[in-house]
Amino acid sequence: MFRGSFVALVTPFTEDGALDLPKLRELIEFHIEHGTDGIVPCGTTGESPTLSHDEHDRVVAETVEAVNGRIPVIAGSGSNSTEEAIRLTRHAKSVGADGALVITPYYNKPTQEGMRRHFLAVADSADIPVVMYNVPGRTGADLLPETIARLAEHENIAGVKEATGSLARTSETVLAAKNEAFVVLSGEDSVSFPMICVGASGVISVVANVAPAETARMCAAALEGSLSEAQKLHYELYPLARDLFIETNPIPAKAALKMMGMLNGVLRLPLCEMSPANEAALRETLASAGLL
Repeated sequence: MFRGSFVALVTPFTEDGALDLPKLRELIEFHIEHGTDGIVPCGTTGESPTLSHDEHDRVVAETVEAVNGRIPVIAGSGSNSTEEAIRLTRHAKSVGADGALVITPYYNKPTQEGMRRHFLAVADSADIPVVMYNVPGRTGADLLPETIARLAEHENIAGVKEATGSLARTSETVLAAKNEAFVVLSGEDSVSFPMICVGASGVISVVANVAPAETARMCAAALEGSLSEAQKLHYELYPLARDLFIETNPIPAKAALKMMGMLNGVLRLPLCEMSPANEAALRETLASAGLL
């Protein structure tokens, strides 16, 4: 089920900072029309740290309803509180999400054993496929391959979003996980193609927000073994993968969608608009990619 290009969807806000649910539905239709393989609401790109619990629940429920079973939905449901992650994961299950994306607990820096127990508690709490999310650059916690391998034995733990950007780490994780159904998904757009080449099943992508069709085609070509085509698409997408992280994600993604006339670009503090120099560089990259 979790294969190909899954978009790490931005959360649209109105000019006064409220949720813009009609725009959310527009974005979902845009992705389905352009071949995105799955939707991931309420992740990092969705500014989940700034959403209230009620808003988080509403975005997940609205996404599931809008998608209406056409492609899978993996709902962000992580927290540095195990009890909160359990509540969010149970809610994702209750509204019909196909999976739950659960980040490693951030800030409190648990040990490997603490993280193992955290993910087991979440996986035991609801009968929904759990995709663990390892992004040590943001969380201060690194879920190691040997811990992932132990967790992969759980029937509800379906995979890991690996965002270290390391091909060695990807290879170690693929080797360590003995469960053939367990998937590794790229969490770093710039290395999604090579990660698929060493065993990943796809990507949870920021770039797909602005180039969904191309990202989906790159993943499909790589997974089908059409490596020349996949490599060509990788290098076409690479400038976007670079410049959509020129400032903290999702600042450039929302700025890009605004330049494309698809979004108003509103962010919630502590995120703010791009610097003029970076905005000019991003605009040039989008123009070169034919997106303006």
